[in-house]
Amino acid sequence: MAKGTSIEWSSATWNPVTGCKEISAGCLNCYARKMANRLQKMGQANYRNGFQVTCHPHELDRPKRWRKPERIFVCSMADLFHADVPDLFISQVFHTMQQCPQHTFMVLTKRTARLARIHRLLPWPPNVWCGVSLESRDWRTRLHTLRQVPAAVRFVSAEPLLESLLPVNLTGIHQVIVGGESGHGARPMDPEWARELRDECARQNVAFFMKQMGGRQDKRSEMADLPEDLRIRNWPEVQGNGRLF
Repeated sequence: MAKGTSIEWSSATWNPVTGCKEISAGCLNCYARKMANRLQKMGQANYRNGFQVTCHPHELDRPKRWRKPERIFVCSMADLFHADVPDLFISQVFHTMQQCPQHTFMVLTKRTARLARIHRLLPWPPNVWCGVSLESRDWRTRLHTLRQVPAAVRFVSAEPLLESLLPVNLTGIHQVIVGGESGHGARPMDPEWARELRDECARQNVAFFMKQMGGRQDKRSEMADLPEDLRIRNWPEVQGNGRLF
């Protein structure tokens, strides 16, 4: 819901939905749950329900007010495809994205079963990217659903990366974003897991974006904690309104 964000691969966040529930191991130390509970205690109206799934119709038009093109992480505090989000509300979110060709919207989900059921009912203009989280080998099946989505760009968020993902088939995928877990109780990421994905992306002609190593981060420099050979932040080549900046 704000322009300007510490998330390295976006320039703004937009939360027409807040709240979620754990679905896989990657959710264990969810930053959004901790932040939502903190905002609830602060009296922030959109978090009156804490981390319960809540739709915010008054937020639907927010991106229309932003004239400068932004790369927007959609539902950074939720999962748009959660079962408690009505189909109609998801359609309204996509309608807003369709009406804002000046922006690039990145929609990320763990709930690929819902995505598989609904993606054919949604518009996929070139400025709407679709991604899935992939934290361990157990969830490589999410890639199968992602490949079916007619988004201009399909991306993977391997964060928090909890183990080696190899072997992994990246056919039909345009970008892989890799990151270790941060915050209290963060589970360590072996840099070799990231290197494996870097090399696999190079072999399969997929853009590789290294976000962070995780753990306790050095805030003096955006890439201070990254080994030199992992200081790579590539974006997929796109055409039309699926702009990069």
